[in-house]
Amino acid sequence: MKKKGMKANQEGGQFVILLNPKIYPLEAVYGACYVFIDRAYLFLDGNPKKEIKVFIKSKQKSNPKKLEELVGEFENEILNYSLRLAVAKNTKKIRETIVERALFSALPHEEPREEEEKVEEDPLGIAVPWEEKYGKKK
Repeated sequence: MKKKGMKANQEGGQFVILLNPKIYPLEAVYGACYVFIDRAYLFLDGNPKKEIKVFIKSKQKSNPKKLEELVGEFENEILNYSLRLAVAKNTKKIRETIVERALFSALPHEEPREEEEKVEEDPLGIAVPWEEKYGKKK
């Protein structure tokens, strides 16, 4: 299989996938590997700035065709995670703004000063303590 930025070769009972990290970021490779840890043994090697090597071997005995299907699914998963990273990068500022506004709106706000002045006014003398109004009992 030859694709731009990706090469896969079968060696023994495993496939070796060579990835260009400029096209497929290391974080996307990690995400794809995590999805496949229940079905395959995955080993990473290479220089993450030049070329990433992914060794993939099925955990179950399988024929070469099944292994090739597994590799195809893995390659699709790398594309999936690469897209997720690109979308996250492009929408970062929008998400930060939404969270900032949501947190700001949840903050308690002080009441206007006018209400405090109205509370201080007591034309009926209700706020005066009993002892001051009627004197102390003897």
